[in-house]
Amino acid sequence: MFEVIIGLEVHAQLNTKSKLFCSCATSFGEEPNTNVCPTCLGLPGALPVLNKEAVHKAIMLGTALKAQINQKSVFNRKNYFYPDLPSGYQISQFEVPVVGLGELTIDFPDGRQKTIGVTRAHLENDAGKNIHAGTVSHVDLNRAGTPLLEIVSEPDMRSAEEAILYLKKLHSIVRYLGISDANMQEGSFRCDVNVSIRPKGDTNLYTRCEIKNMNSFRFIEKAIHYEVNRHIEAWEDGVHSTEIVQETRLFDPSTGETRSMRGKEDAADYRYFPDPDLLPLIITDEMVKEYSKIPELPDEKKERFVKEYGLKEYDASVITASLEMANFFDEMMKEGISAKNATTWLTVELQGRLKEGVTIEQSPITSKTLATLVKRIEDNTISGKAAKEVLDYLMENDSDVDSVIEKLGLKQVSDDGALLAIIDEILNANQDKVAEYKSGKEKMFGFFVGQAMKASKGSANPNKINDLLKERLA
Repeated sequence: MFEVIIGLEVHAQLNTKSKLFCSCATSFGEEPNTNVCPTCLGLPGALPVLNKEAVHKAIMLGTALKAQINQKSVFNRKNYFYPDLPSGYQISQFEVPVVGLGELTIDFPDGRQKTIGVTRAHLENDAGKNIHAGTVSHVDLNRAGTPLLEIVSEPDMRSAEEAILYLKKLHSIVRYLGISDANMQEGSFRCDVNVSIRPKGDTNLYTRCEIKNMNSFRFIEKAIHYEVNRHIEAWEDGVHSTEIVQETRLFDPSTGETRSMRGKEDAADYRYFPDPDLLPLIITDEMVKEYSKIPELPDEKKERFVKEYGLKEYDASVITASLEMANFFDEMMKEGISAKNATTWLTVELQGRLKEGVTIEQSPITSKTLATLVKRIEDNTISGKAAKEVLDYLMENDSDVDSVIEKLGLKQVSDDGALLAIIDEILNANQDKVAEYKSGKEKMFGFFVGQAMKASKGSANPNKINDLLKERLA
């Protein structure tokens, strides 16, 4: 039996307007090599100037992770040669990062929790992008110099499930803080996955492999499973020392396999040394105090939803996992509706109607519209079944709840006189069944309710029907 050891290195692109060491824009999707200058092109004589806002955002994350903020940190040159790294080195932090030891708590579906250690979070500038087209390769340096915050975990995760829970929680925190758009498709939240195994009960750490540049939770999970199985097979076949070497690997989504990319460098291979063009980063007490002000985080919001709205722990977890969903729910609750109904109509009815890939902020239904729909159920204007018809119509048509209720003729009849007329007609036509009910066959009550709803073509208020039937049958 083996134990899985997983550590993650997450690169979150900070959403500053300009790059880490120059004033070039960080906007995505521009024409290749247009957001560049002598500094991010690595031209001789160009000097870097640190972006203060990137430091601000790094401290915000450190605060969220309950981490040590190092008030003096150093930028180093990390030397390696890639076509998309024009200077031949990356400016990063090595010995002393801006954010030191911290932690992140993950939540399992069954209510268990586990705290994962965070080793560090350091600032560095990104490389460019290689674009391969057939036999030709191009280099786009628009991304070169964009600010990254690399968040390195301790090797505390023991399964693919734990790794995904950690990544989703970290992704959520980054979004709540507003320090990155964390768009995985655009590469602004990506991950290097370090995987190794060891016999159960062993405390040693064995050779790890790094799966590089992953930007999909689903693919990360598949890559971990594949890599763990590869390691186990090597151990069981007795070829661990020859087949499992320290290396960087790539995941191929088409085959579900990882393959070797290159040998994994150690720190010495990068020949780190302090960047001679940058002074040490000094963070004052005033900066720490100012930059540590952060908004409500997912765990805090979840706790508030449980206390303030009476939500179940699970429902609160589902809603607060996404900043947009949590804000949507908060806006619904401002309309004075039941939290239970708001939860159902948001997480089940609306979410169930959104097409795959459509997020809550892209929904054609606003929080106020959905709250109004719930309100119409609660004030007995329409039934729950009718409300689903209204929601279906609103998903396809631009209108408002009350207009659609009128248009579709779904308003419930709650007038006692009209309902009693229907009930009396049914009871008079079914005297034999009335006698059965009065003789003790209480199941006949459901028959009368069904007949009344059918006679009203579903427009009768079912609660009123129940109450009035009980009166008549008494």
